[in-house]
Amino acid sequence: MTTADRSVAVTGLGLITPAGAGREATWAGLLRGTSAAARDPELKCCPVDFSCRIPELPPAVGRIGGGKAWRMGRFTRHAVLAAREAVADAGLRPGDGWDGARVAVIVGSGLAGAAHLEDQTLRFHQGGPELVAPTLVPMLISNMAAGEVALDLGARGPSLATDSACASGASALVVARDLLLSGACDIAVAGGSEAAVTPVVTTGFQRMGALSARGGEPAAASRPFAADRDGFVIAEGAAICVLERTADARARGRRGYALLAGAGQSTDAHHPTAPAPGGVVAETALRAALADAGLSASDVDHVDAHGTSTPLNDLTEAELIGRVLPHGPSVTAPKGVLGHSLGAAGAIEAAVTALTIHHGTVPPIANLTPRDLEFDLDCVTGAPRAQRVRAAVSHSFGFGGHNVVLALIPA
Repeated sequence: MTTADRSVAVTGLGLITPAGAGREATWAGLLRGTSAAARDPELKCCPVDFSCRIPELPPAVGRIGGGKAWRMGRFTRHAVLAAREAVADAGLRPGDGWDGARVAVIVGSGLAGAAHLEDQTLRFHQGGPELVAPTLVPMLISNMAAGEVALDLGARGPSLATDSACASGASALVVARDLLLSGACDIAVAGGSEAAVTPVVTTGFQRMGALSARGGEPAAASRPFAADRDGFVIAEGAAICVLERTADARARGRRGYALLAGAGQSTDAHHPTAPAPGGVVAETALRAALADAGLSASDVDHVDAHGTSTPLNDLTEAELIGRVLPHGPSVTAPKGVLGHSLGAAGAIEAAVTALTIHHGTVPPIANLTPRDLEFDLDCVTGAPRAQRVRAAVSHSFGFGGHNVVLALIPA
């Protein structure tokens, strides 16, 4: 199979993030380059009391309909809404020329229904078993976002959840591409969703030293690649992509935003939460993605970085970029604006990379100036940068040592 045969087109995008409801609102928020972090009333008793929340969704976007929302966890609802936007954006109409048996759904999440479990545990201890909702299990389990998306769309092909911590959304796209190239489906609806901004989860991250303690200025807390970064800002979000074999998409008149041309994966096997020094194993994933796409390192014009704003991750990733891509591609890090949405982040950032290629514009990193930058990287700061991107990579790294790199090129 040639490299061209192994590409899949990103023909539809759906995004629900702290920057706004929908693809266009999220893109506009990223271009503004202003952090969405703010004080969070639900975290008022926590050592870290700020987050990046999805704003209240307008009725036209946020309504599930059919009396079904009551049975869904928050991460599931967001996945369903993002999937609807992505499918409509791709020009597809379930039930009208849609062979559901040939449609796959893959949705990643790291903590899935943790918020509901936390709430129901409290109810159990305060009032006993009769206060536990009968919807606890379906609102909790990680596969339910994929299951409800499939139910909503009438997709009867392969359906599953990926969980590789903060690389979960990117892992879902890799699985989707593999299913398409194997012939197991003709359309894949894939991405990630997370809604785990809870007091216990947030405090757990705080206790392990992962969160920024910049409580006096939440909007300045997420500072990817800045010398004074001190941790990430916890967030929620969802991104769903519609993927099709490139030839199939073009046959129905769709070129898409970009082509997912290659993917690479590796596992550090180094530490439960810390990356391998220097990104030496993540390098395996990066080089595998480039080889899969038929690209050389010098072909890469742009990097959408994992960029968590933690001291160790950003150091490791900067060393990786400097070593493998020494020619200095542009670098952005959406977590400066959006915070870290954990299992959804990889899918959100893949979607942002596709939009970057499509629009020829690189969003800036929030809270970073050239003076603040610790590393010798070409980070985009201050304002969006017009750039024709011939090839880009999107990095996703997760606790457990999971490394996923996606390579995208113009459609």
